[in-house]
Formats: sequence, structure tokens, C-alpha cells
Amino acid sequence: DGIECKMNPYDLFAIETALQLREQKGGHVTALSLGQLQAKAVLEEAMAMGADEAFLLSDHRFAGADVLATSYTLSQGIRQLSPFDLIICGKQTTDGDTAQVGPELAEFLDLPHAANVSAINRVAHDHLILSVNLENTIRKQRIELPSLITVEKDLNTPRLPSYRRMLLM
Repeated sequence: DGIECKMNPYDLFAIETALQLREQKGGHVTALSLGQLQAKAVLEEAMAMGADEAFLLSDHRFAGADVLATSYTLSQGIRQLSPFDLIICGKQTTDGDTAQVGPELAEFLDLPHAANVSAINRVAHDHLILSVNLENTIRKQRIELPSLITVEKDLNTPRLPSYRRMLLM
């Protein structure tokens, strides 16, 4: 309580990736977060960056949720927002550093997924061609849509939130 919420840095790269894909191919960008009411500020930042809409899953019963509970809760929120083509998550959080929420979320949604995406090389109507960072090598991977990816920090440079958009909130 009373602590300012800040967007997870990896999520900035995820939002920027979604915005760039929308600019290239069209579509709709929805931001979704799980947290206390102060997390609304994070979603406002996503909207100021250019997201079309944002939703906060908030309930005192979610407090202290582990990775499994967080992934499950987010999956249920996403089910309510479907259909979708692609879910983009930051690689990991800076507090837990587990890098497990994205892959577990994909499992709950029964989606193909790729972690540690360092580049999106091709976007087709039914698949993506990705570069995946495996620490000692970069692997090219084809993934069918709909799917989930988690993105690395060097994938892009996140844009600054628009002052004009912030005034409209």
C-alpha cells in the first residue's frame, strides 16, 4: 500500500512489439495486468504508449499469488477477451525473475509458445518466424498463430508515452 507502481521493464518491450506489429499488419492492442488498484497507473502508461484498451484484474484474494496462480488468473482474463492472434509478454518480472508466467500462461491457454524472442523475422497470416535467444546460440523458430511469445529487452526501443494521450485519460 502506498508504493508507486512502475511498469516492468520487459513489459515495455512487449507493448512496443505489439504496437509495431499493429502498425505493420493492423490489429488491436489490449494491455492486461494483474495487481492491486495502483497497477492502474501501469495500464495508463500502456494506453499512453498507444494500446487501444487496458484491463486490470484486481482482487484482494490475488495478493501474494505465486507464478501458478498468477498464470491461471491471467489466462482466465484472456479467455474473456478472446479471440486473439498473439499474446506478447515480457520475458520476466524484475521482482520474481522466474520467467515462468508467460510459458505457464501458454499452457493454461493450450497455445504454442516461444520464450526469449530476440527478433520477429516474418509475420504471416497464420504464423511467425522468430529468432529465439538460447544464451549460446540464436535459433530460428516458426510458430503457428494464435500463440504466445515472451520478448527479450533488446528486441526494440520502447516509445515514450504520449503526453497528448495522457491528457485524454
